[in-house]
Amino acid sequence: MKTIEQPKEGDYSAFFSTYLKQTSGNNYEEQLLEQTDHLVQFFSSKADGWVDQPYELGKWTPKEVLGHIIDTERIMAFRALCIARGEKASLPGFDQDPYVVNGKFGKVSIADLLDNFVAQRLSLISMLKILPDGSLDLVGSADGNSITPRALLWIIPGHFAHHLQILRARY
Repeated sequence: MKTIEQPKEGDYSAFFSTYLKQTSGNNYEEQLLEQTDHLVQFFSSKADGWVDQPYELGKWTPKEVLGHIIDTERIMAFRALCIARGEKASLPGFDQDPYVVNGKFGKVSIADLLDNFVAQRLSLISMLKILPDGSLDLVGSADGNSITPRALLWIIPGHFAHHLQILRARY
């Protein structure tokens, strides 16, 4: 299992502190795999039809939350790869709401979304295996803020934990 030390303050903007506080330890790969199992078990434990119902008018459905998680993880992984490879250009931000609307996740089966999530996680673990250790601390720019690949990688399980708590509490 791949271990990665947690990022230190200054490796990321304050915006991401909420997510990074959701993580612990240094066994990154183990956390990703455990989270993957928890998500699949959580969705499998629910009755049919719940994935298409928001908990409140104007909120995302569980399918949309899952689609958002997948999109965000892909974006963070892309940013981490770019910066780890020495990209000097500032990487763009993204507005999550149009991504969810344009993702049309309600038309995607929950089985396909879960398969997509698992594949994304396995792809992330695979990418991590070929990133040189020193590349995790290179500093780049995303959405106008300085950030390291190490921080971007740790944001992924933190962001996931944030949304899984919401799913468990609201659904």
